[in-house]
Amino acid sequence: MVTIAVDAMGGDNAPKAEVEGAVRAARTLGVRVILVGRQEVLRRELEQFDDYRGLPIEVVNATQQVTMEDSAARAVRSKRDSSVRVASRLVRDGIAQGFVSAGNTGAVMATAKMVQGVIHGVDRPALAGIFPTLAGKPVVVIDVGANVDCSPRMLAQFAVMGEVYSRVVLHQERPQVGLLSIGEEEHKGNDTTRCATPLLKNLPLDFVGNVEGSDIYTGKTDVIVCDGFIGNVALKVSEGLVDMVKQMLQESLQATITRQIGSLLARAAFTDFKKRVDYSEYGGAPLLGVRGITIISHGRSNANAIKNAIRVAAEFSAGNVNQRIEGELANGRQAV
Repeated sequence: MVTIAVDAMGGDNAPKAEVEGAVRAARTLGVRVILVGRQEVLRRELEQFDDYRGLPIEVVNATQQVTMEDSAARAVRSKRDSSVRVASRLVRDGIAQGFVSAGNTGAVMATAKMVQGVIHGVDRPALAGIFPTLAGKPVVVIDVGANVDCSPRMLAQFAVMGEVYSRVVLHQERPQVGLLSIGEEEHKGNDTTRCATPLLKNLPLDFVGNVEGSDIYTGKTDVIVCDGFIGNVALKVSEGLVDMVKQMLQESLQATITRQIGSLLARAAFTDFKKRVDYSEYGGAPLLGVRGITIISHGRSNANAIKNAIRVAAEFSAGNVNQRIEGELANGRQAV
């Protein structure tokens, strides 16, 4: 049985969302879950569920908590018994195959890199965001915030990692990979993207060249590569736009729908729309390139998001994604 540790003290709705998500995952996914945090608090939350004693759930104590206000450096240096650090150690020591956190993203990334280490052939881990598209299939955007400044070599490594993740976890048979730029022509972009293009061409991937920001949502490609600065801006703009559209649709429905049948149809369509753009359905963003598995969920994650993050971590483990990334990087070593 795959074992996934959960930083139960990290998110905005912790520990309630983390505990309920862990219970749902243990009930339905066939995984063992280790909840990491203040033992007495977590056990009190677990008591809310009548069947928890029969589920494969364990509690591991951690006396400290990393807050959203903590700097990554401070969290790594001074909070050695934080729930993030303890969960990461469980992965390093082989007790768990991966861990999930909805906590401080910078602290989670820094801790995972330091405690678990990186895969051979990876200069720096990258955060892979999963975006919905009009084609009905998700697109992997990598990097969405782990590395503000990137070299062309790093972008080539991101392409390999994102392609393996798309193929193994998202089940795209032969993922197409694009490089995010300000135009489709090769001569457009900055020095980094122009220098990355020949590296990507020499990789054993289906590289389609430059793509533009509008292509993120069309489903034109399965993987889009960019530096973490651009990727994080795209992610945050997308989240804000989705929230705005959902609110505007809700207000329009309330203001204009009067007939009952029309209201029912509109609400069904609205519910379907919310599900298609809901980050909780994707669970979280994998930090690709670290040893073991690290899934970083949205700070506002609810129980459904935590459950799905655990599912993603289990699928990551079952697909041997890290071993495949290491093998693919070895195959393309001359290029990167």
